Amino acid sequence: MQYLAPALRTFGRNPALVVAIVALAVIGIAYARILGMTADEQNELLWLIQDYLPIIMFVSLATLLFSGFPVAFILGGLALLFGLIGYYLDMFSLIEFFNFMPRIWFQGAENLVLVSVPAFVFMGVMMERSGVANDLLYCVQVLLKKVAGSLALAVVVMGTVLAAMTGIIGASVTMMTALALPTMLRQGYSHALATGCIAASGTLGILIPPSIMLIIMADLMAVSVGNMFMAAILPGLLLALFYLLFVGIFAKLSPAAAPPLPPDLLYVPKNEYPKMIFKSFLPPVLLISMIKGSILFGVATPSEAGAVGAFGTLVLAAGNRRLTFPLLQGVCNTSARTIAMIFFIIISATCFAYVYRSLGGDDIVEHLIKSAGLGSWELLFLLMAITFFLGFFLDWIEITLIVLPVFAPLVASLDFGDHVAAKDVVFWFLILMAINLQTSFLTPPFGFALFYMKGIAPKEVKIQSIYKGIVPFVILQLIGLLLVIWQPNLALWLMKSVYDY
Repeated sequence: MQYLAPALRTFGRNPALVVAIVALAVIGIAYARILGMTADEQNELLWLIQDYLPIIMFVSLATLLFSGFPVAFILGGLALLFGLIGYYLDMFSLIEFFNFMPRIWFQGAENLVLVSVPAFVFMGVMMERSGVANDLLYCVQVLLKKVAGSLALAVVVMGTVLAAMTGIIGASVTMMTALALPTMLRQGYSHALATGCIAASGTLGILIPPSIMLIIMADLMAVSVGNMFMAAILPGLLLALFYLLFVGIFAKLSPAAAPPLPPDLLYVPKNEYPKMIFKSFLPPVLLISMIKGSILFGVATPSEAGAVGAFGTLVLAAGNRRLTFPLLQGVCNTSARTIAMIFFIIISATCFAYVYRSLGGDDIVEHLIKSAGLGSWELLFLLMAITFFLGFFLDWIEITLIVLPVFAPLVASLDFGDHVAAKDVVFWFLILMAINLQTSFLTPPFGFALFYMKGIAPKEVKIQSIYKGIVPFVILQLIGLLLVIWQPNLALWLMKSVYDY
């Protein structure tokens, strides 16, 4: 046993090594069993593997994400591995590997939406490193010191504002992670609650206008983008309200998970409130409001607004006399690493999604729906269930391009009687899809928001804590989805009122 102890300690410190050894052992045993089969049994096994290869690919991803390896390497490695397996099973051509390049270029390198990500990442890191974020969060805590979970509530509100400001999940989540997570951890917040608040509020940008997803959906279904924007506002705000209520109740029932600052730190004389608000609260809020307003009113694009925001944080840091060359150098280095991580994940995820679809993963879903022969309500709930399931391992772009083109003719002809007017069905359905697709950013193992957060979060925050933290927020999103199904006017009332539709 004395010789085994060092090896056991090594395995305990390196879970990735344990996973690799177990995987090799399983492969070796499986290969030995295959060699012992007859020719007919081997052919039968080959057909079985071909049918279930996309599912095996998904299960492999779900398993390896808990190994401790970097997410980008896992995604890229599985794309390469299963592409080669598909080639040997006559399901994938080697020439298809060259299709990675145009997909990476058009979905990542040439994607104008992602141009704003570096600026917003820099903005978030600078606000955190210069102390602007800490001052803002402290001010909000002082103002809400009698409310349980005041810091988490402030994070949800700020995350909602930032999400609506950009409509870009990567920018919102990474910015809020850099801005708020270190402060929440220093205050002793539960890792699960802290990461769940940030991830959920950051993903609201996919639903609250201006949302890139709503624009693409409107284009695919040939409907008005303005109508889609108006229809999405109330459901988005409803989800934000759900988050605030959950955080407030949870913090009240479990104060250890959301501890307040000590009373002596929260005490500020009332005559000091105006000075604190003017110095710590108004400048960053005004900056965020200006960026949000410039995008909503068409004065600036998200990339232009992000650049202005990055410059604005430099001005705020200089105004607080905290802008130094070492600080600027550190912010640039951190931002560069974070941006590289984000785009590495985007590239790897693009390759993974391509191989998955090429192996027939989406065909499984399409075959299931087309062979069901269901009525309007049954088809609606089936589409919602499939969209939710696809969100576990595909991003919203892939899901939208898989589901909407196939079911566009069916959706337009759905009949829900007096529940929803025929002319409103498409708008109602698209909002339901948008709420559902928001969960795709949070559901493991392929939630983009979770990848972004893990890449920038401190090392002590484990992926298991992040997964645990998003569970209640995913449940709240599903409750919101059911409410909009039950009461369509939550999505349609504002659209009809503003546009007299």
